[in-house]
Amino acid sequence: MKNKQLQRLAVALLAITFLTGVASSCKDGNEIEPLKEGIERSTLTLTEVSGESVEAHGDHFHGLDGGTEGEKLVIQFDAEGNATQNGHIHLASDAAYKVELKAWNYEGAEVQNQFITNKATADLYKAFLIGGDFVLNPNTSNETGAIFQPRESTYVDGTAVNGKYEMTGIVSYFTAGHQNEGATKKVSFILRKLEPGVKAKVERVDWNRSDYKTAFPGTDILELKFEIHAGSDHAH
Repeated sequence: MKNKQLQRLAVALLAITFLTGVASSCKDGNEIEPLKEGIERSTLTLTEVSGESVEAHGDHFHGLDGGTEGEKLVIQFDAEGNATQNGHIHLASDAAYKVELKAWNYEGAEVQNQFITNKATADLYKAFLIGGDFVLNPNTSNETGAIFQPRESTYVDGTAVNGKYEMTGIVSYFTAGHQNEGATKKVSFILRKLEPGVKAKVERVDWNRSDYKTAFPGTDILELKFEIHAGSDHAH
């Protein structure tokens, strides 16, 4: 009888040891991010916004609410973030574009609003536009540089998004600016899940930082790769 009890105890201890090892491996960086693995496809829709009130100013835009939406361009991405349609886009360098993210899971349901369900959820997410070596608008003397400005107005629960530190980037606005005309720029739209408290440290000028991973600890949920060619003669 004692031998059987000892055998059962040994089996139980082995099981605990195995489960502890699995948990440790997850904590060591092998943990799979469910949302990242669960997104089958994504799109970025760029809509040109025009009007006398719309203008670039420092690290943000003025007059967007009074702008008129025009032509739309949709970039499609697969589960790995590779562009499957319109991966190389031509933009008017002096135009402002509304950039809207949509993402679908493997059941065909849209999931992008999961990131901005409410303030508590959205406080963990931020969009960046990485690469391209852009000349940023705050670094120019004549407002001809690039701006990428996350700009939601409400969370999904209906409460207002208040101030630049709460913006996420499911909806953003972008201009390349005349300073960035010419060479094709390879960029990645990044949606990053940040560690608690980090989002409040992200400034508007941080959207293109090459060291964003170390500056803003977290995990990239989406990395959508495409190319931008900006010019003064582009119609869209």
